[in-house]
Amino acid sequence: MILPPHSCRTMPELRAQIDALDISMIEVLQKRAAYIARAAEIKQSEDLPARITWRVEEVLANARKNAATVGLDPGLAETLWREMIEWSIRKEAAALEKDTT
Repeated sequence: MILPPHSCRTMPELRAQIDALDISMIEVLQKRAAYIARAAEIKQSEDLPARITWRVEEVLANARKNAATVGLDPGLAETLWREMIEWSIRKEAAALEKDTT
């Protein structure tokens, strides 16, 4: 069970909570990656490119807005999402190239 930060009394207890959250975040990222793999399949069948600029900007704007809503630094969210987006585009591009050769 994840404890609220104020309930942690020692650094080992706090670190254990961070480690548990990290596992949850990795699991969510894996699920997101599965959607990216499916996006590559759909893009291939619909003859779409890996990079769709308006969508990149929309996802970044959503990340900033959602971060601000929960009190997270929007700049941090944008930086993290930008990296995820670029990784996703590289994965999609590689899949699209593989499927067309």
